[in-house]
Amino acid sequence: MASKESRRVSDLETLKAFGHPLRMRLYRALYIARKATASQLADQVDEAVSLVSYHLRRLADHGLIEEAEQQGADGRERWWQPASKGLNFHEEDFTDAPEKAATHAAVGRLSFDQHVELYRRYLDSAPTWPLQWRSAASSSEYLARLTAEELAALSREMHEVVDRYEELGRAREEAGDTEGRENVAVHLYTFPFRP
Repeated sequence: MASKESRRVSDLETLKAFGHPLRMRLYRALYIARKATASQLADQVDEAVSLVSYHLRRLADHGLIEEAEQQGADGRERWWQPASKGLNFHEEDFTDAPEKAATHAAVGRLSFDQHVELYRRYLDSAPTWPLQWRSAASSSEYLARLTAEELAALSREMHEVVDRYEELGRAREEAGDTEGRENVAVHLYTFPFRP
């Protein structure tokens, strides 16, 4: 059964397993669907079912996803679900060796690239969304002068707010409130910089 807590990934092999572009897309699609078959996910990522099945098994080998209860009458189909509420990758877990640091940075860049692509797709399709959705979407940049401790507190609070809304949406959807519900991406980046 899936854990209700987020999993902190701190070992290099699991990070490498997750850090494949298709696996990251599959994990995101499965996270949104909550439960799905390789066939369903293959349709979403536009890849062959055999390739998707292979990558799902690699994610499962590292405990990132797990088999779910059978959902349909076809007992031949294997159902998958995320093994935890989400995944966390902390830089301090990967700083003790150059390969670890390089892999962590590469996965971070790949994740960012996928976030940018997702947002670009939204921008390209924005005119097709109803005004209500376009008005609800936002893009902001805030520039503040903070200490490391203040930045950490800000990050925690933002994550708590997003977690609260995610849990609220899931609970309402599970209670049958599905009208007008869409997948929503929230990308938050908090980092220091020097001009």
